[in-house]
Amino acid sequence: MKPIDFTSILLEWHAHSNKREMPWKGEKDPYKIWLSEIILQQTRVEQGWTYYEKFIEQYPTVTHLAAAKDEAVFKLWEGLGYYNRCKNLLFTARLIVDKFQSVFPATYEEIVELKGIGPYTAAAIASFAFNLPYAVLDGNVFRVLSRLFAIDTPTDSSAGKKEFTILASRLLDKQFPALYNQAIMDFGATICKPVAPVCSICPANKLCKAFAAGIMNTLPVKEKVLLKKNRWFYYFIFQYKDKILVHKRILKDIWENLYEFYLVETTEQVQWTEMHLATFLKDQLNITEFTVKAFSPAQKQQLTHQQIKGLLIQIDLKAIPESLQNKDWKSAKSIASLAFPKFINQGLEEMNKRTV
Repeated sequence: MKPIDFTSILLEWHAHSNKREMPWKGEKDPYKIWLSEIILQQTRVEQGWTYYEKFIEQYPTVTHLAAAKDEAVFKLWEGLGYYNRCKNLLFTARLIVDKFQSVFPATYEEIVELKGIGPYTAAAIASFAFNLPYAVLDGNVFRVLSRLFAIDTPTDSSAGKKEFTILASRLLDKQFPALYNQAIMDFGATICKPVAPVCSICPANKLCKAFAAGIMNTLPVKEKVLLKKNRWFYYFIFQYKDKILVHKRILKDIWENLYEFYLVETTEQVQWTEMHLATFLKDQLNITEFTVKAFSPAQKQQLTHQQIKGLLIQIDLKAIPESLQNKDWKSAKSIASLAFPKFINQGLEEMNKRTV
């Protein structure tokens, strides 16, 4: 894949289809950008939005914030948690006033040295405020790049951070870095979502290696997630006439080299209602005509360091959608010779008991 292919598609999407609204979007004041980024470090956008507006109203400039009493700022911060962020905010505001004469530093090297500001926040301020060519790497960007290039290096590992930093810089539009950075973060938040990405309407789905391999629901990989004690696996057994979709596990994870059905892994239990199923299948795979044949009972398998929970859902298709046409479809008879994890075999046995 040529990097420019995705970059141009992304900017086209941003210009014509990106409807995500946030009060700091398009902002050029480095103080306001910095404030929004610090608030959002451990906070959802919906919650951070209100706090951001209150802070801007109360402390419209870095000079106002630096002059504020600690107690007043902490009171305004109340409810956001992770109070070290607030302490660093005050420390850095006063440093900017004292050392930089109330003018926010304008180079990446100076910005990243400020207390409470790491490489991601520094790249965001440098690109959004000063249009400097630094690529942002937040959770949204890690996810988009991991799926786009089917990279299973853990994003929270040293090797992963280095690999993704190089890739993000390669893809960055050096002429319009602020535009590009905003676009890719919004793309990850609205299209390439953590759970159930809307692949069927993704403008880059033909370039996406994870979509081609059917592994978008297993990426990105995180070392911390792999060490979690509880994981939820939901397997969709897609059948068209005598053919069933299967997939060989190739990522560095449990059950490597064993076969499985179409997997959706989530961090919490999902109640697959009829409406939820229909929405998910339409959004991710553009499947609109199907019949739910059976659900397995809830499954559970205890491994050495983690417990796998979930179930199997058997679905008959009226036709194979374009999104699944190049996948591995095998006859129901030949599947018996494939090696599946115990979790799946147990689910199949229980499902067969219900249908006998």
